[in-house]
Amino acid sequence: MLHFALLDGLPVSASMWKLAQPWWEFVLRALAVYIFLLVALRLTGKRQVGQLAPFDLVLLLVLSNAVQNSMNGGDNTVTAGIVLALTLIGVNGVVGWLTWRNKRMENFFEGKPQILVHNGEVDEVMLKNERITRHELMSAIRAVGLTEINQVRVAILENTGRINVIAKPGEAAQA
Repeated sequence: MLHFALLDGLPVSASMWKLAQPWWEFVLRALAVYIFLLVALRLTGKRQVGQLAPFDLVLLLVLSNAVQNSMNGGDNTVTAGIVLALTLIGVNGVVGWLTWRNKRMENFFEGKPQILVHNGEVDEVMLKNERITRHELMSAIRAVGLTEINQVRVAILENTGRINVIAKPGEAAQA
C-alpha cells in the first residue's frame, strides 16, 4: 500500500488518499472494462460512433456510470481515481499507437470503410449490415447538394461513422 508521509501533517483526511485495494487491482479492473467497452461499442457498428443521436449519448453516459463501480471496486479515493484515469489514458494511447503502426490492428479496432452506393446502385446488404437507414443515406446525399441516388458515383461509410458522397462526373452539386 502507498503511504503518504508528506500528507500526515495536513488536515486532509488520509481516507481521501489511502487505497482500499492494491494499486495493480485498479489497473486490471480498468483494463478489463476498457477492453469490454471497446469490443461492445465496436460490435454496435460505425453509426454508433460517428453519429450520436440523443439516445446514443444517454447510453454512453449510463454505460460510464454502470462500469464505474466495477473499476473502482467501491474505492472512491482520489488515488484510486488517478490510478484508473492514468490506466485508461495509457491503454488508450497504446491502442492508438497500435492502430497507427499495424494495419491489422487498425482494421480490428476501427474497421474498414464500407461502400454503400456504387455508380448509383445502393448496396442494400451493406446498409442492413451497418444499420444505416435509407433516410440517413439520403440525408448524406442531400448534404452534398445531390437529390437522387443515381447521381452518386460512390457513397462510403467511413470508420468515423460519417458518410462521404462523391457525385458522378457531370452531376454538379447544388450550392
